[in-house]
Amino acid sequence: METELFIGGKWVPASSARRFDVLDPATGDVLASVADGGEADAIAAVDAAAAAGPGWASTPPRVRGEVLRKAFELMTERAAELARLISLENGKALVDAKGEVTYAAEFFRWFAEEAVRIDGNVATAPSGANRILVTRQPVGVCVLVTPWNFPAAMATRKIGPALAAGCTVVLKPASDTPLTALAMAAILTEAGVPEGVVNVLPSRSSGKVVSAMLRDARVRKVSFTGSTEVGRILLAQAAENVVNTSMELGGNAPFVVFADADLDAAIEGAMIAKMRNGGEACTAANRFFVEAGVADEFSRRLAQRMSALVVGPGTDEKTQVGPLVNEDTVAKVDSLVQGALAAGASAVTGGTRPDGPGFYYPPTVLTGVAPDAAILREEIFGPVAPIVTFTGDDEAVRLANDTEFGLVAYVYTKDLARGLRVSEAIEAGMVGLNRGLVSDPAAPFGGVKQSGIGREGGHEGLLEYLESKYIAVNW
Repeated sequence: METELFIGGKWVPASSARRFDVLDPATGDVLASVADGGEADAIAAVDAAAAAGPGWASTPPRVRGEVLRKAFELMTERAAELARLISLENGKALVDAKGEVTYAAEFFRWFAEEAVRIDGNVATAPSGANRILVTRQPVGVCVLVTPWNFPAAMATRKIGPALAAGCTVVLKPASDTPLTALAMAAILTEAGVPEGVVNVLPSRSSGKVVSAMLRDARVRKVSFTGSTEVGRILLAQAAENVVNTSMELGGNAPFVVFADADLDAAIEGAMIAKMRNGGEACTAANRFFVEAGVADEFSRRLAQRMSALVVGPGTDEKTQVGPLVNEDTVAKVDSLVQGALAAGASAVTGGTRPDGPGFYYPPTVLTGVAPDAAILREEIFGPVAPIVTFTGDDEAVRLANDTEFGLVAYVYTKDLARGLRVSEAIEAGMVGLNRGLVSDPAAPFGGVKQSGIGREGGHEGLLEYLESKYIAVNW
């Protein structure tokens, strides 16, 4: 297992020789010690990416695609060991980790195919005076900043399109989960990525190293997945050099269940939307709005399913819900739950943090939650489902839109016209209509309002790493 920085195709120690510990969330024990990159290392990574840029940009698209295809194959071959590594450093249940590896590898396969679909166009100017020729060129050096909750998928979702487009990258992974990112660097090298095209910089000084790179005029793109608070800071810093930005920020997903919904399907969808990765997902259902006529039955059945889940270490094959990633996350989740209970909500199941080692929180269902409760305003990022009742379509849409976020929403109804009407009215970049899962490498992933700028995945994800150049020409 590599634990040094990956710069210019080589494993190197931090220039300061500093290191930091990566913990196992199931026990709190140290898993590994990793090189702690600083500002000098960040600039060295930009140096490497800038030097490799012209060569990679001029590499034929088919060749770039074949490298990504090889990376997909290597990830698929090593899925079991990658899943175990994710479970160890992230805490998620092994079944979720295996799903993540499959999902993450698909971004390499999808963008291997997109590499040869970088299109342009030619047209006659309306005046007839000249032709309008539009070509697309790689943005250049990209800084990619990824979170801890999907350490493989969030990396491949950015690296895949960047490499397909002909860009070079510096990946700054979350300090809670750097081991998976370093493993990805090794896989990409084996797949044939040239030296300097992909650089990986673990660091505890995230703000300082990212700021140092954004101040470097050679950096032309920053793609960030994480909190809205940090996203605002990066947007301000990117403005100083007018750096191209993609931001996939916080979510506060509503899960709307109408009285005419198929409750079996709604419960299944809720278990996916809420409990995927133990609730530690920006796409997690955060607020459950259930029409009054079916609210009691829905709450009872959801609590029954969630209380039956097996909680334990992520690496145990029997585990369905692993620990949360760290102590701060557990404390936040517990604080939100206790605040809701103090304000009059009831815990149908869960609601009490267990004693003992590890960062665990039990699957929890809350009913009687006030529409203005704090737990409905913040991203929970844990296995907690607060339920609010409503009457009528207009109230459902109003409640769903009563948030600064707009990443994803879920709607359950048997009436297709209602479902599409509500889906259009909800302010979100994505809607799961009678589905509890929206993520797909072939689809444009992203939000509106405070949930971000730009899209990842699909053809749109490739365009995020390309600049359009217009040439006025006569012939």
